[in-house]
Amino acid sequence: MFEPQDKPRLFALPCGVDFPRALVNGLIARSAGLPPEALARAEVIVNTARMQRRVRDLFDAGPTLLLPRLSLLTDLAQRATLHGLPPALPSLRRRLELSQLIAKLLDAQPDLAARASLFDLSDSLAALIDEMQGEGVSTDTIRNLDVSDMSGHWARAQAFIGIADDFVDRHDDAMDKEARQRQVVLNLIDQWQSAPPQHPVILAGSTGSRGTTLMLMEAIARLPQGAVILPGFDFDQPDHVWSGLDDPLISEDHPQYRFYRLMKDLELTPRDVEPWTDETPPFPARNRLVSLALRPAPVTDAWMSEGPQLTDIDRAAETITLVEAPSPRSEALTIALRLRQAAEDGQTAALITPDRMLTRQVSAALDRWDILPDDSAGQPLQLSPPGRFLRHVAELFCHVLTPDMLLTLLKHPLTHDGPEAARGEHLRHTRDFELELRRNGPPFPDADSFAAFGTTRDLIPGWVDWLTTQFADQVTPGNLSLTDWITRLRARAEGIASGSQLGGSGTLWDKKAGQKALKVITDLEENAQFGGEMSARDFADLLGALLAQEEVRDRDAPYGSIMIWGTLEARVQGADLVILAGINEGSWPEAASPDPWLNRQLRNQAGLLLPERRIGLSAHDFQQAVAAPEVWLTRAKRSEEADTVPSRWLNRMMNLLRGLPEQGGRAALEAMRARGQTWLDWSTALEVPLPSEPASRPAPRPPVAARPRQLSVTEIPRLIRDPYAVYAKHVLRLKPLNPLMREPDALLRGIVVHKVFEDYIRDSRDNPELLTPEELIARTRSQLQAEVPWPVARSLWLARIARIAESFVAGEQTRRAAARPSGFEISGGVRLAPLDFQITGQADRIDVDERGCLHIFDYKTGDPPTDKQQRAFDKQLLIEAAMAEQGAFEDYGAARVERATFIGLKSPIKEVPAPLADEPPAKVWAELKKLIEAYFDPEQGYSSRRMVHRDDFAGDYDHLARFGEWDRSDMPKPEDLT
Repeated sequence: MFEPQDKPRLFALPCGVDFPRALVNGLIARSAGLPPEALARAEVIVNTARMQRRVRDLFDAGPTLLLPRLSLLTDLAQRATLHGLPPALPSLRRRLELSQLIAKLLDAQPDLAARASLFDLSDSLAALIDEMQGEGVSTDTIRNLDVSDMSGHWARAQAFIGIADDFVDRHDDAMDKEARQRQVVLNLIDQWQSAPPQHPVILAGSTGSRGTTLMLMEAIARLPQGAVILPGFDFDQPDHVWSGLDDPLISEDHPQYRFYRLMKDLELTPRDVEPWTDETPPFPARNRLVSLALRPAPVTDAWMSEGPQLTDIDRAAETITLVEAPSPRSEALTIALRLRQAAEDGQTAALITPDRMLTRQVSAALDRWDILPDDSAGQPLQLSPPGRFLRHVAELFCHVLTPDMLLTLLKHPLTHDGPEAARGEHLRHTRDFELELRRNGPPFPDADSFAAFGTTRDLIPGWVDWLTTQFADQVTPGNLSLTDWITRLRARAEGIASGSQLGGSGTLWDKKAGQKALKVITDLEENAQFGGEMSARDFADLLGALLAQEEVRDRDAPYGSIMIWGTLEARVQGADLVILAGINEGSWPEAASPDPWLNRQLRNQAGLLLPERRIGLSAHDFQQAVAAPEVWLTRAKRSEEADTVPSRWLNRMMNLLRGLPEQGGRAALEAMRARGQTWLDWSTALEVPLPSEPASRPAPRPPVAARPRQLSVTEIPRLIRDPYAVYAKHVLRLKPLNPLMREPDALLRGIVVHKVFEDYIRDSRDNPELLTPEELIARTRSQLQAEVPWPVARSLWLARIARIAESFVAGEQTRRAAARPSGFEISGGVRLAPLDFQITGQADRIDVDERGCLHIFDYKTGDPPTDKQQRAFDKQLLIEAAMAEQGAFEDYGAARVERATFIGLKSPIKEVPAPLADEPPAKVWAELKKLIEAYFDPEQGYSSRRMVHRDDFAGDYDHLARFGEWDRSDMPKPEDLT
């Protein structure tokens, strides 16, 4: 297939050429005229399974030929003579053992990193060991690095990397994957030295970014019938630029650096690299423009000399569209519009970006047109239903059960699921239980609350027992072995999934996502013996990290011509339209991951890869993708947090075009922007909401027969301030839904404190010796312990009562000198004759003096209403006094009220009397009757926010009233209801 030559054989294809297709065309062309079996004897090694599939598909499309032997780089171990080489060490076992070593390090040096970073550190150390083995760097090299002028952190990290020796030495029965792969390549090269293969051996598509691969490429290029085919080679780059790539510290981020390193090792020049085929890129002028734009920083002065020699700039940029969107949402919607157009026109279109959040936003935007893109990356397993389910179950071991944790699992689609699991009944019970939790708590559900719920309802047999078994008391303190943790997790997950009626595991392990999750769990079970002991939190973090590393591709019917690719897929496939999205610094190229073990200078000393390697690979991907027939370059000018910076490659292209006005560079750039702006305008128009009239301020007028016939004393201020709330509650019968997570709020504090003082005053009335500050504090502590499960809230509330205990007792002694406590939490009611209406109320405390007059007290845990507020709105105590004189409280009859007082239970304690002299009960009763009578008039509406105290007042029914579409300056609009 190849003519004999003295030099190593190196071929390449330019950017923009469909590499797999050109590879196949070149193989067929070179085997023309040879016997049919000649092509079958050729061995073609590619670097990805996707490339292998694409090449095979192209051969299958015809003409009919004997196919070459296609294999992957990772298949070498299966064919090479390994001379007793041990098997590869399972990656999970390796990770678990490394995590234990790092855990010991963190225990010894807590300042090195947070405990939560344990598994991230083990991953990064594993990656470093892989890199050392792939590049042939020993731990002795790391130990001998000069860190004398660096911080103590690098010295500690350098010393710790020495554990790699112990780690490798302890495995006599296995080798690390990278070390084994390198040894396989070394063995293969050694065989080739003594008996080189005479058939063609071709390695295609690799850039040689890893040391082991580079070593193999060099060996194949030197074989008698060996050849290496490079993708995306820059044939337009001048020789002096190639020679300037010698220093990796300043050149490794250049897209062609790896090719230069390969040529240097093979003692070749760029002129020795031959085109594999005569295929030309779609736009050679664009390749030249991009090549010049991406020159290394030290030689960008070549723009001044070489820029004026560029030709056909308008032709190079005529199919490039530049979209500079104001936000990521706008960018995603604009991309989705273009993909929709491509689907209508029958174009194949590919979105290429490393930003997975952006791809999800684009997919969501395409969903409105029922377009499901073919996403090559799939979905992270941790975000799939089984992944989320397993992570939620693991959290049960870490935290006391809360309502949100419980309901998250009860409502999960995999919970209580199966062909006969009564899923519908389970969801009905879950809904009822949620309402119960919202109304009555408790804040931390337990076995008692489960049992109480089941006593008054007809439930699925065994449902309450299932709740108790699977969810109650799952918190596990201390450390357990990983084997115990994974056993508990699997048992709990399968028990929750199967439900109360079935054994097994429900549908948890069904479908692709479930099968992938089961594989992760099974792998963890097989290697758990190497995980040691850990806490529940560490186990949950480990599980989350393992799930995050897996992806599942489970598409039902993707739209075949609309694809989402990562940069790796883009190397081996082509499309009519290529959209390079997220072209911002930090996204493309991605920001370099921090290395906790070696900094950039130490890496260079050791001969390891610099962080710029990833940037260089991304630059090469960009250089290849931007050479497509039609290209979109998109970016968002601003992220959710701040302004963004355009990608360095886009910046270079724009700066170069701006600097070539005489050759049409500026005009071409403006045309690119104009094309993008057209699509941005369309996406903006798509988002413009349809015009709608704002709601008017409501004042519904329901029939008199439908209006309430009873209100409590506490609702009268609401009727004055916000009548619409009374209408919504009593006419529409809508009640606010309590928050799911019960908090130690003012309402609960009021309930608990009222109970404390009720019991305290009642008991001290019968036994005056109990009227001491110490007794009040002791009772408060006991009540808080029983009713408030939040330790911080208990401490704060107890401290508040302790601060007022002495002053309250002193005031209580004065109060008892005037009257004796008689009733507590006394309920009563009285009708407003001749109206068919009743006022109800509950007095916190009623004292009776020697003359039989009543003294009414109301406790306030906050600030009591002022005298002015009581006269205008907060008439609760005044109305209670009026009710008492009307005989509302049965035990006291129509007695005279001597005084009514608010007692503010906060430091300093306040007593605010009701203005009975200026607002006597008879007057209050007449005004109350007049107020209620007004709402018996069919013309009187229930206006929203009629006289609120403050503009920032938030009513329970403001959303229903559509407050915000109107304000307090708008007149209410009456509406008659039937």
